[in-house]
Amino acid sequence: MNFPELPDLLDHCEAIAHRAGAAVMAVYETDFTVEDKPDGSPLTAADLAANDIISRELQLLGPSLPYLSEEGASVPYGERLRWARYWLVDPLDGTREFVKRNGDFTVNIALIEGGIPVLGVVHVPTTDTLYSAARDLGAWRTRAGQRVAIHARKAPAQPVVATSRSHRTAALERLLSRLPAHETIGRGSSLKFCLVAQGSADFYPRSGPTCEWDTAAGQCVAEQAGCEVVSLPEWRPLRYNTKASLINPAFAVAGDPAYNWHRFLVNEN
Repeated sequence: MNFPELPDLLDHCEAIAHRAGAAVMAVYETDFTVEDKPDGSPLTAADLAANDIISRELQLLGPSLPYLSEEGASVPYGERLRWARYWLVDPLDGTREFVKRNGDFTVNIALIEGGIPVLGVVHVPTTDTLYSAARDLGAWRTRAGQRVAIHARKAPAQPVVATSRSHRTAALERLLSRLPAHETIGRGSSLKFCLVAQGSADFYPRSGPTCEWDTAAGQCVAEQAGCEVVSLPEWRPLRYNTKASLINPAFAVAGDPAYNWHRFLVNEN
């Protein structure tokens, strides 16, 4: 079969994310068990069930397209270097939030081309809310059958800064202290990208460790909604599959590039 164009591919990925989200909620409503992975992060049956659905259905769309997932097998960098286009997936972003049962977890599906996320789907199973985007097409939020375009807003006099719900670090506190007067809102998973993308927040700085599958889908949504997603302190576009490690650098999501958030971080160490 021919690989679908981005508009059709986005439709397929939205449907796949919904099905994966239903599998996540089926586990969420039970007395599930939690295992610890070698890196100390939690693993549940929901992570595995969602990964099975996503990997199987994406393979049907394009059997030759590589698939990289938090719950999949590790792939040597020498092999990844040859990937011009591939899927990057976190079947359950925010497993800690899932375990805490606070609702702040998502299903993330991204398509990477040349190191850039060109398609992103972020599904919030607890509210059945879907954020989706594709290069040059725009970004949307779908909830209760209503699909609306989303855009970053002009920064207000007192901006809203989104922060991690479970990963507040000393480095983040130092960074926040350099910003002008602001409100903060703590959320888990890729929801922080989506808050900035839809104009509910204005800035999301992240100093703690994240992996590439944690950010790719949310980055696509944010960028297509008019945001900047940049590495810190360089303030360069965040890119993928550029090194052996899959750990991201510190980064920020700026909803209003004209606000020049960079000026507050120039001397940040």
